[in-house]
Amino acid sequence: MPGRLPGPSAAAPLSPWAGADPYDAALRAGHGPLFLRRADGWLLPLEVERWCARADAVDRDVLDRCEGTVLDVGCGPGRLVAELAGRGRPVLGIDVSEAAVEHTLRLGGRALRRSVFEPLPGEGRWDTVLLMDGNLGIGGDPRALLERVARLLRPGGLLLAETAPVDVDERVRVRITDARAADGSPFPWARLGTRALLRYARDWERAGQWTAGGRRFAALRSRGARSAASSADPPKRTAVISSQRPRNTSAGSPVADR
Repeated sequence: MPGRLPGPSAAAPLSPWAGADPYDAALRAGHGPLFLRRADGWLLPLEVERWCARADAVDRDVLDRCEGTVLDVGCGPGRLVAELAGRGRPVLGIDVSEAAVEHTLRLGGRALRRSVFEPLPGEGRWDTVLLMDGNLGIGGDPRALLERVARLLRPGGLLLAETAPVDVDERVRVRITDARAADGSPFPWARLGTRALLRYARDWERAGQWTAGGRRFAALRSRGARSAASSADPPKRTAVISSQRPRNTSAGSPVADR
């Protein structure tokens, strides 16, 4: 379906992220502090400021590797959707956060308030799926998430995923919390390094892995006929790099509870 986005499908119930009020409040404000809090008090910083900024050089390098129509799973405030839309790329973002979808639409991108595990437009026909900013953690079950993404992609479709910068394989229940200790509802989450991702992706073809700006990424291709040329390979041209703040979302160093 190159050049066209799939049409809308019926709405479905939303996941616990939809009730994460501190998350929505931070996106609307455009800044944190915001954290994922484990039951034992461990905190993982969420870098809201970068999510709400324009796509930076590292983001753009990932987007250069996209093929055809693109589905951004957990699009957040929409910087990647907006960047791809500005390039004329057919792209749709999905997020369970109302504030995230609203922000994406304001940037001129297309987005639906939807969970990846709910019915979605164009299932089995997307050329590329993005799982950035720690979104490999969605649902807390990496194997189930990869199986779901495989059903969204066309045969031979491309998954571009951001992994944690350390060799970690963690599945926990967390809450979103802000500096005032306002907490959202608990929900399952996962953190995966590249090695862990590749262990779960036994039914996928490896299409590359790389590090840039302190962030780590992996490309996987669903089983099926491959395209003649893979955009998962680094682009053979010089990218135009503007002044943007690089940051590390899924990989932020944990900080002690305060």
